[in-house]
Formats: sequence, structure tokens, C-alpha cells
Amino acid sequence: MSPESKKLYNIIILGVAFMFMFTAFQTCGNVAQTVIRSLNSTDFHGSGYTSMAIIYGVFSASNLITPSVVAIVGPQLSMFASGLFYSMYIAVFIQPFPWSFYTASVFIGIAAAVLWTAQGNCLTINSDELTIGRNSGIFWALLQSSLFFGNLYIYFAWQGKTQISGNQILKMSWEKMSLLMTRTWKSMKKSLKLCVTKEMLFLSVTTAYTGLELTFFSGVYGTCIGAVNKFGTEEKSLIGLSGIFIGIGEILGGSLFGLLSKSNRFGRNPVVLLGILVHFVAFYLIFLNLPGDAPIAPAEGTDSMAFIKSSKEVAIFCSFLLGLGDSCFNTQLLSILGFLYSEDSAPAFAVFKFVQSICAAVAFFYSNYLLLHWQLLLMVIFGFFGTLSFFTVEWEAAAIVARGSDYRSI
Repeated sequence: MSPESKKLYNIIILGVAFMFMFTAFQTCGNVAQTVIRSLNSTDFHGSGYTSMAIIYGVFSASNLITPSVVAIVGPQLSMFASGLFYSMYIAVFIQPFPWSFYTASVFIGIAAAVLWTAQGNCLTINSDELTIGRNSGIFWALLQSSLFFGNLYIYFAWQGKTQISGNQILKMSWEKMSLLMTRTWKSMKKSLKLCVTKEMLFLSVTTAYTGLELTFFSGVYGTCIGAVNKFGTEEKSLIGLSGIFIGIGEILGGSLFGLLSKSNRFGRNPVVLLGILVHFVAFYLIFLNLPGDAPIAPAEGTDSMAFIKSSKEVAIFCSFLLGLGDSCFNTQLLSILGFLYSEDSAPAFAVFKFVQSICAAVAFFYSNYLLLHWQLLLMVIFGFFGTLSFFTVEWEAAAIVARGSDYRSI
């Protein structure tokens, strides 16, 4: 096997591994608030939104130290160990208690920071300037296949359901510890220094938007669909169908943009422009189609009227648009970060995940209180400025490449 074929093989293995892991986790996040609402009628009292806020809050803070952990342990072992904590979080739902539910949320926040920093590092190691776009697309398409399989189960298992029942470290020497602390401090300084560069500040606005819309499509939108009583006995199973179509959009986008990156004549901006236009259409249709109190409706759902007669077909079509638009942004962010910081990618991906996760945490927190139209308005504002910010970085990078300078010197 040639070196290039070996690298492509590694990317495929990486994508398949993440597909299996997130088949469980993303499906869990999609239905968590709906399940918790049903459990709250028993002795269990908790919030799926609060759990996700804890996860992303801890995730964001942990990104300050993860580059050094990945540097010492290596990306392969880092991802393996993180995967064990993901399994622990899923297992909590077998017999949930508030203390175990929220404790597992803290641990998975730490594990997620290590996992995604290691993933970015592994993606960059197995790519070069010509293949980073293709590899980002392949990885993203395989990862988001997880939305199809897990939500397919939810769709069939929850047919006709109106309520969901609850049953449905390595030993270190002091020398290694000292080395870890030294590298951690250096890593934190490097990440903080990178945070205030012009390019990363611009990209952080785009990343902040991906954090907000990640919260919306992975946790809030499914909850909204499941709360609309006008959908009848299908309201809960539609959550699974929604997740399937989000996954189809993600897979289609990742596959398509991975292929298009081979002839990257127009750069990344057209893909991002497509992403924001697709999302704006989705937000407008959701605004018309779902009642405003759907995100915060009680366990018995909402009978409030939307601006139009709530349509299951429109709701599922919007799911597809949310997934397609998300793939536009994330594949291009992965591509530009791997291209700009190919020689030292871990701090760059750590900053990326720090910003994305802290915004996701904030979004999960306000999802407990804000009506649907206010959540959509926030995403429209951040999406508009995030798109302009991405354009700025890509234009400047393209201009420097055209002058024959090093792309990574900007």
C-alpha cells in the first residue's frame, strides 16, 4: 500500500470509528430532553438541556490542556480512552439518577475535549495541502452517518408513543507528571496566543455560530418536533425521522464537498455561502411551521398555533436543510484549520473546539428559557457575521497564496 493510500485508509478508519461512537451519543443528545421530560413525572428530576450545557461548558474549559495530553499520550490512545467515557455516559440512561446523570456529563465534557483535539491532530497528520479538503469531507460524511442509524431505531421504536419510559487512568511517575504540567503550561500559552491572532479571531465568530446551530439541531429541534401535539401519535417517532434526515443532509454535504475539494478553484467561500443560505431558509420555515413555545413545552406537549398549519413534511425537510448547512460550515472549518496550521494543528483545533463548545453550552442553557423565535434570531445574527468573518480569512489567505507567499504565514 502506497503512503497516500495508507493515509486515506487511516482517514476512513477514523471516520468509521467516530460513526459507531456517535451513533449512540448523537442519538442520545437528540432525544435526551424528551426522555428526561417523561422521567420527571417519576422520582427523577433533571434536564437534558442542563446536561448538555454541563458537557459543553466542561468541554470548553478542558480544551486549554488537551493539546499537551494528546502530545504525551498520542492521538490513538487519547481517542480510545475518550471513547470509554462516551460509553459510560450512554450507560447512565439504563437507570438514570440525577447525580450519575450530571456527573457523567462532567466526565464526558473532559473526554470530548481530548477526543476532538486528537481527531484534528490525526486528520492533519494524514493529510497535506492537496488532500485536507477531501479528507475533511470523507471524515464528516462517515461521522454523520451515525445520525442515520441511531435515529432509525428511534423512529421505529417510538411509533405511536406519547410518553417515553425510563427502561425503553494510567499510573504516572512524578517525572511524567512534571513533564505533563510543563507541556500543559506551554500548550495553554500557545493556545492563548493563538486565540488573539487576527485569523483565529475572525474564525472564532464562524465557530461560535456552529456552536449555536449544533445545539439547535442536535438537541432543541428534535425536542420541538416531539412537543407539537398537532402531529398526533407520530410526534415522538418524528424525532427519530428528523435525526435521520439531519444525517442525510450531513452525509450528502460531506461527500459532495469532499469530492469538490479536488478541484478547489473557487476556494471554500462558495460552500460556506451555500451553508448560510440553506440555514436561513430552514430557520424561516421552522419559524413559520412550529409554535414559539415548543422548546420549553411541558411533558404533555403544546397545542399552540404556529404561523401556518404545522406540517410534518416541512419539519422533516428542515431537518435535512439543517444537516446540509451544518456540513457546509464544519467541513470548510476543518479544511481551513488543517491548511493554515498544518505544522502544529493541536492548539488550533483545541481553540476551535473551545469556542464551539462554550457557545454550545450557552445555547443549551438559554434553551431552557427562550422561545423558538428568539433562538432562531440569535442564530441568524451569528450566522450572518460568521459567514463574513470566514470570507475575510479565506480572501486574505487566497491573496497571499496568489502572491507566492506561505499560506500559513498569515
